[in-house]
Amino acid sequence: MKAGGNRPAADAWDSGVCKSLIDELWALRASMLDYEARLAPWFQDVDPAHAPSACNLAHYLAMRRFDMRRLQERLAWVGVSSLGRAETHVLANLDKVLGILHRLVGREWTPHTKDEPAGFQRGAALLERHAEALFGTSPPDRDVRIMVTLPGEAAADPELIDALVLAGMDIARVNCAHDTPDAWVAMAKRVRKAARTAGRPVRILMDLAGPKLRTGPIANSASVLKLKPGRDRFGVVIEPVRFGLRPHGAQSVVAGATHHFGVDPKWLSQLKAGDRIDVTDARAARRRFRVLECHEEGALIDCDRTAYLTAETSLHLHRQGRGPHATSITDLPHSGEQLRLHKGETLRVVAEGLGHGATRSDGGKRSALAAVACTLPEVLKQVRKGEHIWFDDGRIGGVIQRVDDKGVNVAIAVAREGGENLGADKGINLPDSHLDLPALTAKDIEDLDVVARHADLVGLSFAQSAEDVRSLRAHLRRLGAADLGVILKIETRRGFEHLPQMLFAAMGCRAAGVMIARGDLAVECGFERMAEVQEEILWTCEAAHMPVVWATQVLESLAKTGLPSRAEITDAAMGGRAECVMLNKGPHILEAVRALDDILRRMQTHQSKKRSLLRALKSWAPPKQAPELQHATALVAPKRKGPKATR
Repeated sequence: MKAGGNRPAADAWDSGVCKSLIDELWALRASMLDYEARLAPWFQDVDPAHAPSACNLAHYLAMRRFDMRRLQERLAWVGVSSLGRAETHVLANLDKVLGILHRLVGREWTPHTKDEPAGFQRGAALLERHAEALFGTSPPDRDVRIMVTLPGEAAADPELIDALVLAGMDIARVNCAHDTPDAWVAMAKRVRKAARTAGRPVRILMDLAGPKLRTGPIANSASVLKLKPGRDRFGVVIEPVRFGLRPHGAQSVVAGATHHFGVDPKWLSQLKAGDRIDVTDARAARRRFRVLECHEEGALIDCDRTAYLTAETSLHLHRQGRGPHATSITDLPHSGEQLRLHKGETLRVVAEGLGHGATRSDGGKRSALAAVACTLPEVLKQVRKGEHIWFDDGRIGGVIQRVDDKGVNVAIAVAREGGENLGADKGINLPDSHLDLPALTAKDIEDLDVVARHADLVGLSFAQSAEDVRSLRAHLRRLGAADLGVILKIETRRGFEHLPQMLFAAMGCRAAGVMIARGDLAVECGFERMAEVQEEILWTCEAAHMPVVWATQVLESLAKTGLPSRAEITDAAMGGRAECVMLNKGPHILEAVRALDDILRRMQTHQSKKRSLLRALKSWAPPKQAPELQHATALVAPKRKGPKATR
């Protein structure tokens, strides 16, 4: 065999080749142990149960400092492990290869330890144990758990939660950036009850809002609530709207209500079941509501005709008696007023006030910039000219042109042809900016009191440093909830860059994991790099024996429209490499849960992390005897003697 011109190729088992590999692997092993020693200060707060995992993570980080590709090719040529699937047992895998190479060249080899610090079997067992500590036991025939974000109406809809549990939900996610503490508690209680009824474990994650930077309200966006009953294809009402009336400013949840707004407490106190309420809505259309039930939290009302309610709308009690007969309404949601932004235009992001659209002179030229406020005005003092800024999950992008005391000017560089709408409460990302923001806001610290009493897991949003993790743990200890499971949400570039430090800090928890929040992370790191980033997070967490949640837009089209795309089915299958997959809310969430359950069960027999499992393929099973084989058999079969057999 020739290679490289007339030079003879070395035999793969040539002693010189093997000795060279042995020298390289010994050097690599020494660098792993040296790196472990250098990271010793990071190990100080690690829980004893996570100590082997901390060592293994250090070894993995040491190995990945080098370009291993050439070494891997040579190891594969010899026919030994190329270290490509060694995440859970890095040092043990390297020692196994060293042992084989020593024997190939006739050298003695004495194993250093039986399982150092986490071997092939022990490493996988540690990851499984940590996943069970965080998420609970997995269902039969499906190792990957399913997490579902509960919609706000779940607080008053026990049937929805019952159905989700029966469909396969293993973890219920409550997003503390929305709804109220009363609603969160109501959801948690309904999940507990549904789990007991179903006879299966379902854990509750309460996700802290964190310092989420969003657009503020837009000027002239009057609050409007549209009440629209469900109708069949003939226009017949089949499902009246049910909404709750509660005292002005109250946060209580009225069971069975899908919407809530506030009214005069005295007016509310005189309502009785069966009462009629007259209203003239924002279009001057006359409507009549019916009181279904009255509770301590408020009253449940239904409406069988479409109505538009604003702050100017009055409700009139349709019966005689003392007490106020009319009330105004409050606590209505903001409308969807939006700014229309075009590529090449300038947007003003201000620290205070309401956003507003651009005004134009009679000649059609702009006389004032379109402006939008942000929910964390302090960040505008931390940005610099030339840094990028993104809005609404990356749909609109620009570059900061000017920074002053009242805000910043942004040159819009990314928007669809014809313009893009920007509304209130849309995310803002500043991937180039070094923002000095604590992961726990004052609201988060207040919300932790509810989380500590009603959740099994707490999500740390926008985790960016080991100090963020330690701060959360300190607050949990203060609340007597040190054993609460912690999930680090990686959704910023800085969080991704500091992932190893945060993993070591999280190993001080009894149970911890990582969520790959791919929406914000894609905007922060760049969509073209997202596939690479999520792979690196998966590998590093596997080395730390830290369970992972695969999140954001999984089966989103299916959950929202009832029809999946081909791409998202493949994406959901990829999620099987994590320990949990998260679905977001949507009208068809039950179909999405059932589909994901089926996908994960199927893929479990084909894939384990990066390793393909060679299960027998049944898709292309040959016939009982192929035609060619039948023909060959006829050629060599001995001739039958005696009379022919009869049928």
